[in-house]
Amino acid sequence: MEVQASEIDKALIRRVASLLRGDPARAAEVRMRLQQAIGEEPKPGLKALLASAPLEGIDLTRGRDLGRDVEL
Repeated sequence: MEVQASEIDKALIRRVASLLRGDPARAAEVRMRLQQAIGEEPKPGLKALLASAPLEGIDLTRGRDLGRDVEL
């Protein structure tokens, strides 16, 4: 990836990139702190969206559909 930054930020950006590439647990912590610092909330994934869906009172059962009779 190519990034344009001032000379004084080069070392910092390289260090952040190194931390994000490294240990997954440490990378998650760094990512979370950066998102908090710049005010960007992480977008929920599909699993989180499905888990938070209001499905109470919705009938999710399907009737058995045997198709239609067709003569070939």
